[in-house]
Amino acid sequence: MSLYRIILLIHVLSAILGMGPGFIMIYVVTRATDMTELRHAYLIRNRLHVFVMVGGSLLLLTGLLMGAMNPLLFQARWYVISLILFLIALSFGPFVLSPLSKPIKALLSNYKGTEIPDAYDPMSKKLFFYERIESMIFIIVIVLMVLKPW
Repeated sequence: MSLYRIILLIHVLSAILGMGPGFIMIYVVTRATDMTELRHAYLIRNRLHVFVMVGGSLLLLTGLLMGAMNPLLFQARWYVISLILFLIALSFGPFVLSPLSKPIKALLSNYKGTEIPDAYDPMSKKLFFYERIESMIFIIVIVLMVLKPW
């Protein structure tokens, strides 16, 4: 097996281990019925996020490494578009998702009641809206990587 194929294998496994958990992170917290469950769901979500971060980093590194090993990839539109979309989706984390999740984290740590407060719903809907956009971008990237249309 060539070095390129080994890196490709790492790339594919990184996609499975990194992106897979990202697609269920919303589902994990939407099933909570009280604050205890919601706090626990966000704890699970944070643990899943580690896989997303490591997998996403490996995806970027191995994708760029394959491009460096095969510079013709940088001339393939599917590769360049995938890379741009991936970077846009990655930028959602610090620029969109983190600011939207901070008030939720504050609510989870400060709220004393057992019922999920009404203030949580609009904050979570806004966060999940942008997470769904990010997921759609990742799906487009996966489709481009598999089909290589151009």
